[in-house]
Amino acid sequence: MGRSRLLMVDAGINFILGVLFLLTIPFPEQISQFFGVPKVANSFYPSILGAVLFGIGIGLVLESYRSKPEQLVGLGLGGAIAINLCGGAVLIGWLIFGDLHLPLRGMVILWSIGLILITISGFELIVHARRD
Repeated sequence: MGRSRLLMVDAGINFILGVLFLLTIPFPEQISQFFGVPKVANSFYPSILGAVLFGIGIGLVLESYRSKPEQLVGLGLGGAIAINLCGGAVLIGWLIFGDLHLPLRGMVILWSIGLILITISGFELIVHARRD
């Protein structure tokens, strides 16, 4: 299996898992017990995980189309941008629309994380645009 194909398979797995977590399909109690995962009352954390997995999938697709596949590199700038934007956007979406009932400290921390992720992605996009 070639490098690009392997990256695409990995991306597909991340996309599937990411979408499942983003949809936050509620699992019955028996399935949660079987897998040993806690049953959560709200889907905040699973959807954040889904966004990160989906962002990693985007990064893997970007990497699979690199012009020099013989170079061993990570996801690179494109992957970092994809991961940060997906995670930051879903986090901010939850903070705006999620009715989370968090204490002030939690709201400040989570808003800070979301805004930092979006801001760093903006800087990364500027750096990328200057390289071309």
